[in-house]
Formats: sequence, C-alpha cells, structure tokens
Amino acid sequence: MGKKRPKKCISKEEAKELQKSWCDTRTPEIDKCIGFEDTREFWWSVEELQEYLKYVKKQSRKQGIDNPGIRIYFGAYPKEKCKMNRGYSTLFLAPTGAPAGGLGKDGDSAPNNYDIEPYNRGGSGKPPHIY
Repeated sequence: MGKKRPKKCISKEEAKELQKSWCDTRTPEIDKCIGFEDTREFWWSVEELQEYLKYVKKQSRKQGIDNPGIRIYFGAYPKEKCKMNRGYSTLFLAPTGAPAGGLGKDGDSAPNNYDIEPYNRGGSGKPPHIY
C-alpha cells in the first residue's frame, strides 16, 4: 500500500468551496477590468512537476540549502506576448531557501532563491475549468 495521505490535503468539498469563493468574489471584477474571461486554473503533469522539484532539490543542495521550498506567484502575460492579444493570467513556481544556519529557513520567511530559475508554461483552460 502507498504512503498515507499528506497532512495538508483538503477535501474535495473544501476545494469546491475555495474555488466558488474565488469565482464569486474576484472573477467578476477581474474580468470586467480586463474585458474578457481570464483563466484561473493551471495545469502541469506530475512528471513535469517532479522533474522541476528534483532540479530545485539538486541545485539547492549544491548551494548548501537543506530545506528548499516553492513559492507560487500569480503573473500575467504582456498582451503583445499572448495569443489572441490578451494578457492572460499565469502562475509560476519560484524556489526558496536559505543555506544551512541562514535566516529564513522555514516556510513563509524563506527568501526567494534567485539563483534557480522559476517554472512556468503550464496549460490553462479557456474558458476555465470549474473545480
């Protein structure tokens, strides 16, 4: 049998509630402001994510970082670089971590690691997929 469920998993009901709350409180204003229905979900294969996480771990080890993390940022493509001349939203993953004994080793306080490239180019639904 596989590993037990990770502690930070949430129920599908909670996920649906979070998605509905986002859609009810943010998407109408965002879409109104930019003039089109923006994407709000992003997709990468498990293989792609594992490959990137393995890369971050390896590069972090070389830098003496014991406990690297990933911070996820919202972004938006410049209109001139986006298909259909629209600046769709995106997410990118940014490595974090401080060398052993350094400040900001834990979670929220860990600094971004600008020596490792962020990760982007996932897929997204147009129109967005509802959870």
